[in-house]
Amino acid sequence: MRSLSRRTFGAALAATTALACLGAGPALAKDKTYALIQINQQALFFNQINEGAQEAADKSGDKLVIFNANNDPSAQNSAIETYITQKVDGFIVVAIDVNGIMPAVEAANEAGIPVVAIDAVLPEGPQKAQIGVDNGQAGADMGAYFVDYVKSNMDGKAKVGIVGALNSFIQNLRQKGFEDAIKDKDGIEVAGVVDGQNIQDNALTAAENLITGNPDLTAIYATGEPALLGAIAAVESQGKQDDIKIFGWDLTAQAISGIDAGYVAAVVQQDPKGEGVAAVEALDKVTSGGTVEKSIDIPVTIVTKANVDPYRDTFK
Repeated sequence: MRSLSRRTFGAALAATTALACLGAGPALAKDKTYALIQINQQALFFNQINEGAQEAADKSGDKLVIFNANNDPSAQNSAIETYITQKVDGFIVVAIDVNGIMPAVEAANEAGIPVVAIDAVLPEGPQKAQIGVDNGQAGADMGAYFVDYVKSNMDGKAKVGIVGALNSFIQNLRQKGFEDAIKDKDGIEVAGVVDGQNIQDNALTAAENLITGNPDLTAIYATGEPALLGAIAAVESQGKQDDIKIFGWDLTAQAISGIDAGYVAAVVQQDPKGEGVAAVEALDKVTSGGTVEKSIDIPVTIVTKANVDPYRDTFK
């Protein structure tokens, strides 16, 4: 992987730690300082993780520094290496490349700095906890919901296309869980999978191509927030709101508008803020000499028109 130059990394570091500042090495020794290694600050999901972690750190009196990797796996590794030399007390990692980040996780462990992972599931290693949802099971739950929805609301027939992110381990789990749940079900045809690469603009183009290539498409399953936003924008740009039902992951204001309009049928909603809180709380326990469960599950909710109201204020 490409490595960042010292100058480039320094500029990125300065630009992406607005929520907290790292001082010089001796200053860090006075209080617990945790580094949250984030994927990007475009997706609302990641910003809500940041919000929860910041609130928990403020509550416990810890310091939090948030590094925005701007979707660059090598930047995450470089950030961890830099924060090891800064002698932070713990790491929260939202990995882009779950395998590629492991050498940095190992290096942190060797330096005596605990690591907890959020969302993206890391391979077996020295990390103290994995925080998030059972993505495969939640994908299967959405698949089961889709099958029932098709029977009840689509006359038992649907042609569904998937807007995925083939570079995302967890979104591949969500895709497989959904596909396994709908496989060989009467009346359901799968049009295929397009790759949005976990980037909203790419997902929009991919979803538009999916719709154009399948004029008889009646449903889309989107495996993450960028994919869902891209699918919503594509359905709107193609004027297909009356023809295509969307099922996806991670609420936004646009998704709620789609639910109200009727063409977004259901969205798997995680609790990213709760994940951020749980990560800081786990590090506090570990750095105080305690232990935590290796896997910390945060429940999900399938949000529909029937239960969307409590989420409105969050996504105004």
